[in-house]
Amino acid sequence: MSNFSYSRKIHFADTDSAGVVYFSNLLSICHEAYEEVLLSLGINLSNFFTDKQLAIPIIHAEIDFFKPLFCGDLINIQCQINYISDKVFDVNYLVEKDKNLIAKAITRHICINPETRESQFIPSYLKTLFDK
Repeated sequence: MSNFSYSRKIHFADTDSAGVVYFSNLLSICHEAYEEVLLSLGINLSNFFTDKQLAIPIIHAEIDFFKPLFCGDLINIQCQINYISDKVFDVNYLVEKDKNLIAKAITRHICINPETRESQFIPSYLKTLFDK
């Protein structure tokens, strides 16, 4: 998948008592970017997140910070989906402010059957959309 770009302003609620973005909040913002990727691919989020035959939980997340972010900062997040296996994919995020790298993050997702909790293959329709 080619890079997808998501822009967002940092809100006061994103920051901690020191006035900088709290680490887990930036992961939440990255997840917002992932949801925007899904929307841009034509996926109905309500149906996607309540599907009875497919769930895609995050099994790993990591984030590295290089510079702080503050309330009012405008950031841009570049997202790219990379396949790890036929059941697992990563979403890589580059967080930039004024074209400077602020942070990078990864969320690793696995496809499962929500009833059995067993892993399953990434559906072909998702691969087709992700490969656009």
